[in-house]
Amino acid sequence: MNRLPTSTRVQILDMLVEGMSMRSISRVAGVSINTVTKLLVDAGEACAAYHDEAVRDVECRKVQCDEIWSFCYAKEKNVARAKAAPHGAGDVWTWTAIDGDSKMILAYEIGDRSGATAIEFMDDLRKRLANRVQLTTDGLKAYLEAVDYAQLVKLYGEAGDRKSSEQRYSPAECTGIRKRRVEGRPDPDHISTSCVERQNLSMRMGMRRFTRLTNAFSKKMTNHLHMLSLYFVHYNFVRVHKSLRMTPAMAAGVTRTLHDMEWIVGLIDARAPKPDRPATYRKISN
Repeated sequence: MNRLPTSTRVQILDMLVEGMSMRSISRVAGVSINTVTKLLVDAGEACAAYHDEAVRDVECRKVQCDEIWSFCYAKEKNVARAKAAPHGAGDVWTWTAIDGDSKMILAYEIGDRSGATAIEFMDDLRKRLANRVQLTTDGLKAYLEAVDYAQLVKLYGEAGDRKSSEQRYSPAECTGIRKRRVEGRPDPDHISTSCVERQNLSMRMGMRRFTRLTNAFSKKMTNHLHMLSLYFVHYNFVRVHKSLRMTPAMAAGVTRTLHDMEWIVGLIDARAPKPDRPATYRKISN
């Protein structure tokens, strides 16, 4: 079985998590686009399995949740008239839960923005926590069906003239916030979504598929999922957070080891099927 050298696979994975497109990577690394795609699939499957196994019984005090929008193949409004739209085409929402202290991504879910997805997301988050936490989200009503928590609702001013390019691609001015206790006794000083919203920016900068106003969006839902799995494991276990001076997983106490991209390549190799060896025959004399 032909296998790329470890250094080449490390280079490709590094470029993926730094926001380069797959075709750009194929040109820089001197490999085919199919090779890059296969490595992404292998890395995504290995990272998803590792996250599910390793991120368990995490002790933390405050958790922030949010959703970030993207789309696959075509935007939702264009799917009906799209040519040969695959399963999963349309708007895609990525739900994330981050520990406000360690900055570790505790759970993530990919789906729509419905209450059913919110329940699945919160059920997965609950399984990964070792203790009761203070949870803060935005004002999305879907969370009301899933958890007890506090909300931080942003207040925006008038949108103004949306026809000008300056207004069209800029959000409305935030004029204030409203903190609301939904259930329990949350500490008002810790009702915040700043960390998870900053993480949304990191996702858009670190994954080409989330870049706005380009043709870099995902064409297949499966590849979208694999890229997210690779990104989150790299973010939690490999990338050193500047303010923490360690990885989020180390800050959360999940691991004491600083990993690198070769470690992720090792996760891929550990899941690869063993090559078949030719049978060994022994001559038996009469």
